[in-house]
Amino acid sequence: MEVEDLTLDELRLALAPGIAEAAVFDGWSSEALDMAADQLGADRDVARLAFKDDGAMGMICAWIETIDRRMTLDLPAEKLAQMKIRERIRSLVQYRLDAVSGLEESLRRALAIMAMPQNAARALKTGWNSADAMWRLAGDTATDYNHYTKRAILASIYGATFAVFVDDESEGKVETRAFLDRRIDGVMKFEKAKAKWLNPERESFSVSRFLGRLRYPAR
Repeated sequence: MEVEDLTLDELRLALAPGIAEAAVFDGWSSEALDMAADQLGADRDVARLAFKDDGAMGMICAWIETIDRRMTLDLPAEKLAQMKIRERIRSLVQYRLDAVSGLEESLRRALAIMAMPQNAARALKTGWNSADAMWRLAGDTATDYNHYTKRAILASIYGATFAVFVDDESEGKVETRAFLDRRIDGVMKFEKAKAKWLNPERESFSVSRFLGRLRYPAR
């Protein structure tokens, strides 16, 4: 499809990777947008119209959405199904780290913009959407409160790992990889402990009996 035939929403996504590359030097700015438009062969005025009233945060969200979409294509659920759940999550987060490798300065600037109070709600929604995409690819089908806790925890891991990633100068980002492994190990241990605690079939522990003893202590 020719650039001039793209809708504004399609143009936003087409421009986003180029904006991210230009943001290394120009930040998430109109200059970066113009450079991306020139690279894509799009009219600068139309490109600016695509991000009208959306500014830097709109550019960043479009960039993240392109990564979400590429991740879904490159790591489909059937491919991940061959792995253990821990490796599925690790592979998905690592994919996102690899997708921004070389763009650490753009990411650093993006994280600073997303942390601004006026952008907090949108940043949280964007992080939630990425976490949701990862869990769905990992095969999660939970519909109870676990649906929400899993995504909240993964979003926090994802955000914390990026914060380490942008300042990691170790060869091959080994410090980031080690940090990610530790965080995932911690979550897996928590999930196992939670499953044991909430399992109503356990013979060794009864939640109702425990609560009853709190109210009526044994004499």
